[in-house]
Amino acid sequence: MAGWTANEMPRLDGKTVVVTGANSGLGFEGTRAFAANGATVVMACRSVERAEDAAAEIRADARGGFDGDLDVRECDLASLDSIRRFADDLAADYDAVDVLCNNAGVMAIPRSETEDGFETQFGVNHLGHFALTGRLFDLLTASDGVSGVSRVVTQSSGAHETGEMDFSDLNWEDSYGKWRAYGRSKLANLLFAYELQRRIDATESGGEDVGVRSVACHPGYTDTNLQLRTARESRNPLLKVGMRVANAVLGQDADVGAEPMLYAATADVDGGAYVEPGGFMNMRGHPTVGRSNDASYDRSDARRLWEYSVEATGVTFPFDGSDGS
Repeated sequence: MAGWTANEMPRLDGKTVVVTGANSGLGFEGTRAFAANGATVVMACRSVERAEDAAAEIRADARGGFDGDLDVRECDLASLDSIRRFADDLAADYDAVDVLCNNAGVMAIPRSETEDGFETQFGVNHLGHFALTGRLFDLLTASDGVSGVSRVVTQSSGAHETGEMDFSDLNWEDSYGKWRAYGRSKLANLLFAYELQRRIDATESGGEDVGVRSVACHPGYTDTNLQLRTARESRNPLLKVGMRVANAVLGQDADVGAEPMLYAATADVDGGAYVEPGGFMNMRGHPTVGRSNDASYDRSDARRLWEYSVEATGVTFPFDGSDGS
């Protein structure tokens, strides 16, 4: 895979790809690449207006080379009701989903809560995507997928290495640190992605064909609006300046940062893999298959998080009751 770029993606004619947070940053670049290769991309976004603007920009930039389709739909990951409506409406209009990219996220924001009372970073980055994946799972199993298998691609971050699971206070009601909370949410993304694959493997070892592959990825240090939103919500002018300087000096372009997600979604990669940049400190460069930290492979924590997530969201998967241990 040395030097793999989006130019090596296969054709995706007739495929349906759902991308959360598709209106900006990594989601925008991923959407552009999927559609350029013929896919129908469902842009699942909190703001329909911003998503429509992003879709218009992608179409205008294509200069006649655009042969996919863009379908803008509202999906607010901070609302379980919004996720349910999105999934129900999608199932009414589509027979299958070939790729789900759990990409959207918030980073290091002051403590707040989702519509359902979850700490926002944990609620959006993990619980929202857990619920969305569960509600779309039947559509994923109904697809022919890419290269014969549908994909769930969950976007994590190198910040998962700073995360710690505290099951006595998952929603940070006792104490809150915005960066620690972000790290935990990104660790939760990996625990979910790997546990999902283990449960798929356990089901298939029993003779049932699921036809879904769960893959995790992280983009490295990429210049996106995620850092700028973090700085803006901090109300700290020095942080705003620092983030802009860091993005300019250290950040790679968003189209390169999207490559691990694109590779995980379309290349021949094993379920349970972790795709990351292959360059300096795995923070820059083209994608490679690497390894996340030891905590992300903790099966006990993964099972506890799965059980909590089912209880908290009310969303189950077809194989719940059979874990991957």
